[in-house]
Parts: sequence; C-alpha cells; structure tokens
Amino acid sequence: MNILYLTPYPFGKAPSQRFRFEFFLPLLLQKNISFDQQSFISEKGWDILYDQKKTTQKLSILFVGFIRRFIILFKLNPYDFIFIHRELTPFGPPIFEWIIAKVLRKKIIYDFDDAIWLADQNKENPIWKWLKWRSKVASICKWSWKVSVGNEYLASYAKTYNSKVIIFPTVVDTEIHKPLRENRRKEKKGNLPIIGWTGSHSTLFYLNQVLPILQELENEIDFEFRVIANKNPQLSLKKFRFIPWNKDTEIEDLNLFEIGIMPLPDDEWSKGKCGFKLIQYLAIGIPAIASPVGVNTKIIQDEKTGLIATSSQEWKECLLKLLKYPNLRTEMGINGRVYIEKNYSVMSQKKVFMDLFRINGS
Repeated sequence: MNILYLTPYPFGKAPSQRFRFEFFLPLLLQKNISFDQQSFISEKGWDILYDQKKTTQKLSILFVGFIRRFIILFKLNPYDFIFIHRELTPFGPPIFEWIIAKVLRKKIIYDFDDAIWLADQNKENPIWKWLKWRSKVASICKWSWKVSVGNEYLASYAKTYNSKVIIFPTVVDTEIHKPLRENRRKEKKGNLPIIGWTGSHSTLFYLNQVLPILQELENEIDFEFRVIANKNPQLSLKKFRFIPWNKDTEIEDLNLFEIGIMPLPDDEWSKGKCGFKLIQYLAIGIPAIASPVGVNTKIIQDEKTGLIATSSQEWKECLLKLLKYPNLRTEMGINGRVYIEKNYSVMSQKKVFMDLFRINGS
C-alpha cells in the first residue's frame, strides 16, 4: 500500500495536521505501508506565512503552491490512496480534486476537523468569501472514496454527500500530553490557583465571552489568569499573564494550569469544533469548564471530568467551585485523564485510523 498525503502545511508545523493524523504515521511504517507528502505551503513559505511585512513574498508563496499542486498531478500513479486534509488550495474551485477523482480515478480520503463549508466570521468580506469557494467542501465529499471527520456534527454534513463517512476524533499522544505534577510544584510561584486558556490568535475573541465574568470574580477571590497563544490579548485583569506558545514548552506550560476553560458561542461554526482544548486539558489532568456546544458535552462529563456552563452566572459558579475546592480539581483531573486515554488518545484510535484504508473489510 502506498499513500500520498496532500496537506495545506508541511509536516510537523500545523496543529490540525499533527493531532489529526501525523501521530499515526509511525503506525503505517510498522505495517510496511509507505507514504509520501506534499504541502501547498513549502517549508520556506511556512517561515514567512505569518509575517505581516512580507506581502509580496506571500503572493509568490501562493503562486508556487498552485504550481506544486499542478506538478503533483503527473506523479500520482504509484499511489493507492490520496489523503487530502481540508483542501488542496486555499482559494478557488476544487479543480485539482476533480482531476484526481474523476480523471485519474484515484481513491480520495478526505479529512476535515472544522465546519469549513461555513464562514467563520459573521461579517466576512464578500470578495474573501468568493475567493474561499466554500461550496467545494460538498463537491470534494461527493468525489471522495471515504470522508474522515472529527465529530458527529461534521459527519452529519458529510453524509449528505457521501455514504462512507468515518468519525475519526482529533487525538493526543498521552505519552506526551501527560500530567507533570513535580514540574508544576517546582515551577509554580505562590499559592494562587491558575485559570488558563490556550489557542491561536484567530480564536482569542472567544475570551470576550468570559472576560466580564473573570473581572467580576477577581473582586471576590484571588487567582491568576493565563493565556497561551501566538498573540497577546492584553486582557484587563489584575493578575493576567501571557505565555507565548512554544512547541517545545507547551506541555510544561499547560501543566501550570489548574483549571482550563473553553467558552464558545452557540453557533453553527462552533458546533463543528472538535474540542481540542478540552482534550489537551483533560489529558494533562486539568479539570475544564466549557460551553455546552457541539462535542464539548461529550468530552466534558459534567461533574466528573469538568463542568458545563451556559449562562454568565453558571460560569461564575463553576469557576468559584473549582477555585475553592482543590480536592475536587484533583478528582476531576484524574477522571479526565482516564477518559482521554480511553477515547481521544493515539492508542485508542489506531483501529479507526487503519479503517480509513481498508477495502471491503480487508
């Protein structure tokens, strides 16, 4: 068996790729299955992708990316499966996907972990909306041999266009994402409990939902609030600390949290999210508080692995409860770790991953 991974970014760079399938690549090698990979953005392009001062170079990166996709069409013959994560190009119609499926007759395994057929912002620029061509998600689902999605909400969409849909959750390697209790005791200064949130610059706005609650709460109880991200949100809190995201120290930084939060609005885009923040928190033994949106209510078993909060008052009550009772935090943290090992770990999902490549049960 020979597999070609066609991804937006180089291996080892993007979280959506690392936690969707890159962890499983050693499993393919163990089973003597060979694979190759081509990304739309090259390694060199990745280094300048988020540099706001290099607009001209970014345009050249896009041009080179389209050329790379065109060239790969002439090299697909050796491959049994073409694994496409999210899309082959960030803009325009799915021309390359159509050629691979309909002209070259290749088996496409199409994977996505967000509601990428929707606009993720309410007031999206019409030109940007046209360029993104989000209707291509439906087309690629139709042309694919199988579709791999991160949760039931995404599966219900994909099943509209394809009968072979597999729910393959985003996972963590629990040998890497694990509690480091000694590390926490040594590095933590003072006795303030730490509430934390982690994410990217594009999701920082979710904190607006809980910021007034945190501001109210800090007048009643002492705590520190930390954000791990690639941009400082500069929150107006008495004890706020920003930690720049670093792949090498991410686990150690997360281990200093004692409560993790995941606020979300109840909208269609949020329902497509795969709860990765919660998976990280629980894997490290951190109890979490989350909005009851989408897969959150599956990952958080209320009062067992964390707490579900709907209203502002419920958010405040849940935060107070975990801040006041460290033994409850410990108990929920232990339960959460066990739940992730059983349901959202690399070990627990090996069979599901291999099922993506099975033909007629073989």
